[in-house]
Amino acid sequence: QVHLVESGGGSVQPGGSLRLSCGASGFRFSDYAMSWYRQAPGNERERVASIYEGSTYYADSVKGRFTISTDNAKNTVFLQMNSLKPEDTAIFYCNARAVGTNNNYWGQGTQVTVSS
Repeated sequence: QVHLVESGGGSVQPGGSLRLSCGASGFRFSDYAMSWYRQAPGNERERVASIYEGSTYYADSVKGRFTISTDNAKNTVFLQMNSLKPEDTAIFYCNARAVGTNNNYWGQGTQVTVSS
């Protein structure tokens, strides 16, 4: 059974940093594209960053501030978030998608709040 468990969310002041982690189990980690999405109140869920076989994608709004990475030995994906802004406030979700299939899994989400 697939499990994705996020951690690392919290409250920070503008300009601060947070590191999100997502531990994965129940599937072959290397076969999946791993992504972080976020959803702010009243907004649709949006893709923030993805990583697969070393290639990465970032939404324009986070380029230069966020970094996605993996520890394949620990089946974990990270999102390092620097220079956080109030508009980054959202629930952040970990996503695993099997490349070439419709298999798509979500974590339960972790709240990130950026406020002074």
